[in-house]
Amino acid sequence: MNKKIILIIAFFFSISNYAQIEIEIVPKPNNIQVGSGFFKINKKTYIHSDVSSTGVAKMFQTYISKVSKLNLKIKKEASKKGAIVFTLDDSLGKEAYTLDITKKGIQIKGGSSTGVFYGVQSLLQIIPLVNNEKRQLKLPIVSIEDTPRFNWRAYMLDESRYFHGEEFVKMILDEMARLKMNVFHWHLTDDAGWRIEIKKYPKLTEIGSKRKDTEIGSWGSNKTSGESHSGFYTQEQIKNIVSFATERHITIVPEFEMPGHSSAAIAAYTWLGTAGKAIEVPVKFGRHFDNYDVTKPKVVQFIKDVLSEMFALFPSDVIHIGGDEVGYKVWEESPHVQKYMKKNGLKTPADLQISFTNDISKFIKQKGKRMMGWNEIMGANIHKGFEEKQNDKDAETELAKNVIVHFWKGDIDLATKAAEKGYGIVNSLHSNTYLDYSYKSINLEKAYNFNPIPKGLNIKYHENVYGLGCQMWSEWTPKNSDVEYQTFPRIAAYAEVGWTNLENKNFTDFKQRLKKIKQYWDEKNINYAKDID
Repeated sequence: MNKKIILIIAFFFSISNYAQIEIEIVPKPNNIQVGSGFFKINKKTYIHSDVSSTGVAKMFQTYISKVSKLNLKIKKEASKKGAIVFTLDDSLGKEAYTLDITKKGIQIKGGSSTGVFYGVQSLLQIIPLVNNEKRQLKLPIVSIEDTPRFNWRAYMLDESRYFHGEEFVKMILDEMARLKMNVFHWHLTDDAGWRIEIKKYPKLTEIGSKRKDTEIGSWGSNKTSGESHSGFYTQEQIKNIVSFATERHITIVPEFEMPGHSSAAIAAYTWLGTAGKAIEVPVKFGRHFDNYDVTKPKVVQFIKDVLSEMFALFPSDVIHIGGDEVGYKVWEESPHVQKYMKKNGLKTPADLQISFTNDISKFIKQKGKRMMGWNEIMGANIHKGFEEKQNDKDAETELAKNVIVHFWKGDIDLATKAAEKGYGIVNSLHSNTYLDYSYKSINLEKAYNFNPIPKGLNIKYHENVYGLGCQMWSEWTPKNSDVEYQTFPRIAAYAEVGWTNLENKNFTDFKQRLKKIKQYWDEKNINYAKDID
């Protein structure tokens, strides 16, 4: 065989290899082009980053050292060849980035340091998952232009039912960052436990963070663990976790439930409740039917005091106030609440709730922040017939327009109408996004195919749908490994729902790309569901 034929064969063999290269990134980039050839990261390669991206550069440097034992230097100046360069580009959106791997080097541009961070996350998924003893990493030539479909891509962790701990939360934040999720919705207070230190009201954690026993099994099982449960985060721990999240470009949105789901607080301070009865932190999960007495100025001041301490801890522009599943019976049976409602022209308990919610919204707005709550805060009763002798009428009072409505239950038309009225919407329809539901109820494909835009919503209102959240309620997941099983791999599907444009999505392709993410989870001993398709 002559030399010319050998060269031709080699050429076509190389072309075939390039054609087979698949860039397996989750969530899938919205524009990706694979070229021919490779760039090699070796001991001569260095990192250049502008000042605003220095933190991202250091994180990248640490990761490369871990997977390859290459100790790349960070230099102030960049040459034309052999460098990995991180820069800002004002022409890009805040979370947008471009990633170019050429034979001469790597360049990531971001509309902000957040965009650069996301570009690095994509680059890390391209880098081989090996501890390379040759001290060299071989990366395919590729060009990516990418920006998220939605600005709100959230994961919610319920810590009231079970306290999970700082290290577990940080693990979740790490995996969210890998998947370009940007909101950690932290459910810190509810009936089953109060998990955040509030200096002005120490009994909230001294009493409210502990329960004597815990219901186990499933709803109405009448079985308990026979063990006490407790735990809360100090304010120093909160600051530490917030800092950790900020480094990963994740906003923590705390949830302080009001006026219902307040048993743990009422157990700590009886005067907060409407019934005026001393209670303990409930052992059983579900709805409990005493609420904050929102007709008393002292109770409203308590709520504002707690919020003020939370404002100091969480830089988030958004504060979640819950507002779901409020049992109105205790208000209906209270003479002083009925007197207050009559005096203020409030026809139903739902009107009382919205009046209170609007007052809290105004307080939050005065502090430069924005209120968010589950969709019951709009006044539509989505639990008709749930509780006997309860007023089932919808409210006449209108919710303040600056509030973000977190849709989770009821006719999807409620979300559509809210968007049409100008409310900001986060869509977390329970039948499609609740991670405590079984894989039989919400399998991976169903999670992947969720569309936060309500069907039929006019395109001019699409901008009012900020995105989605997936919710990990923890009533029946006592161990952190249980939470991991319910969360992973579905969290990756929701990440792609939030990031990737509809025309670029493909479930079969997603499952292929998911294989590499699973390798990360294997390395970190995350108990993801291996037994599901």
